[in-house]
Amino acid sequence: MPWSKVPREDPWKAGPVRLPYTDRAEAGRVLARRLAPLGLEGAVVLALPRGGVPVGHEVARRLGGPLDVLVTRKIGYPPQPELGVGAIAEGGSPVFDRELLGRLGLDEDDLAPVVEAERAELVRRVRVYRGGRPLPETAGRAVVVVDDGLATGGTARAALRAVRGHRPSRLLLAVPVGAAETVRALEAEGWAERVVVPAAPWEFRAVGQWYRDFGQLADDDVIDWLARPGAGA
Repeated sequence: MPWSKVPREDPWKAGPVRLPYTDRAEAGRVLARRLAPLGLEGAVVLALPRGGVPVGHEVARRLGGPLDVLVTRKIGYPPQPELGVGAIAEGGSPVFDRELLGRLGLDEDDLAPVVEAERAELVRRVRVYRGGRPLPETAGRAVVVVDDGLATGGTARAALRAVRGHRPSRLLLAVPVGAAETVRALEAEGWAERVVVPAAPWEFRAVGQWYRDFGQLADDDVIDWLARPGAGA
């Protein structure tokens, strides 16, 4: 069941955001300031690796809650893997773009080998990032899912559904920048109590266009950010 509707916060109410962001850390600080008034002190911050982790670190430091990763994987169209037709998050089931599958003449069974491969990579990343330990306990707690941006929203959608299954008391999605159409779609679906996006441009090609420094992160970078002091326990 969707969350009760919360009036949408105009992303420009707190003042315009200067784009592009310098890097993910600066974007995280901007996002943290937008989250601070929402009564989320001590919330569990779950960052989508790799790019969401530097953003999540700044959010967790401001809210005083624990930071961890929620591993997600895109499910790609086999002839064109960069085209996402779905996504999967740890602890959840695959979430597919059924409209796109229909246009491509595919059904879920056609993607079984891709899903199996992405599950294996998901397990590998959990082992690398958390040593295989489980996610933090989120039942009855406020949870903020964080990424560095929203393009199609596939991985964010899978993450929210997975976390929702653990019955948090509150669940928010927070990203520094997202395609306006995707932001509105996620708001309408109601998997999160609130979608917090300081900047939601209508002309949106890729997340990286809104950052000066959008270098690719490696597994070691994720581990380094998770080990940095500042977040609560």
